[in-house]
Amino acid sequence: MTTAPWNFNEPCCTRLGDPRLGDPRLGDDDDKDRRGGNSVDVSTRTKPKTKRPSLYKVLMLNDDYTPMEFVEFVLQRFFNMGQDRAHGIMLTVHNKGVAVVGVYPFEIAETKVTQVMDCARSNQHPLQCTMEKE
Repeated sequence: MTTAPWNFNEPCCTRLGDPRLGDPRLGDDDDKDRRGGNSVDVSTRTKPKTKRPSLYKVLMLNDDYTPMEFVEFVLQRFFNMGQDRAHGIMLTVHNKGVAVVGVYPFEIAETKVTQVMDCARSNQHPLQCTMEKE
């Protein structure tokens, strides 16, 4: 039977008695000086906590000039609403003067507002769309 080339009693990657490495079983005094006394170094790994993005309400405002059909078209196109839901929100905008048409993170809300405003301007309608923090 052959003997293994390693020794299970010796700590891994350290040679006992080597003055350059110190004896890990003796609690080297130089280590205490480097670490600031008898403190123990503990390494912890913390998971970074991701913060949910702030949400913004996209609001559509009523005006007396934009046709109701155009408002429905905008709601269907840019907010992916069905015809019935778009009609209901259009009536809310018409009757109450304003309605929340969606809640999104800042960048998406900003893009939706820009798309609606650009579409309204290119079709020569004064439709207003804004956003506010929820």
